[in-house]
Amino acid sequence: MSEAAVLRWIAPGFEHVAAVDLPQPPSVEELQAITDAAYRDGFQRGHAEGLAAGQADMRRMIAQMEGILDSFTRPLARLDGEVADALADLATRIAGTLVGQAYRADPTLLADLVREALDAVGSSSRDVELRLHPDDLGLLMPQLMTLDGVRLTGDTTLARGELRLHTEGMRIDGRLESRLRACLDSLLDTRGAA
Repeated sequence: MSEAAVLRWIAPGFEHVAAVDLPQPPSVEELQAITDAAYRDGFQRGHAEGLAAGQADMRRMIAQMEGILDSFTRPLARLDGEVADALADLATRIAGTLVGQAYRADPTLLADLVREALDAVGSSSRDVELRLHPDDLGLLMPQLMTLDGVRLTGDTTLARGELRLHTEGMRIDGRLESRLRACLDSLLDTRGAA
């Protein structure tokens, strides 16, 4: 190709281009205001999210602490009940020993108890069985022989000062432990109601 056949391309000049309104770049103050607004928005969002997450963590920790405290109080409540039962049992045994000694020293106390038990079943009851410790039965035999319709039985499972009374429709447990337990329960019920 010859040089004449090659044309050289010349870029058009900017003279013919219409003036275009290009936006002005923001000033330093405007850039600072945009940055400050973005910072505030990010801070507020982060604060709100962090607060929500912190509250959720706090609720979880409170629930865990309540669980731990509950696990501590349950054994203590059970221990309180066990101590109260043990003290009641001890008091019953001590009182039983003292009352048993009083019955051995004064058999008329047991005779009064027998009369109260017989009065509780009433005079209309037939076929009454009175169970006493054999030693008590021997001591009270002169007074008990006058009772009509009462079958007397020696019972070695009963301690001195204890009795059991059986009829067709009623059983009276006059063992010291049962009587003392009933007194103690009545006392505790009275205190609980107050």
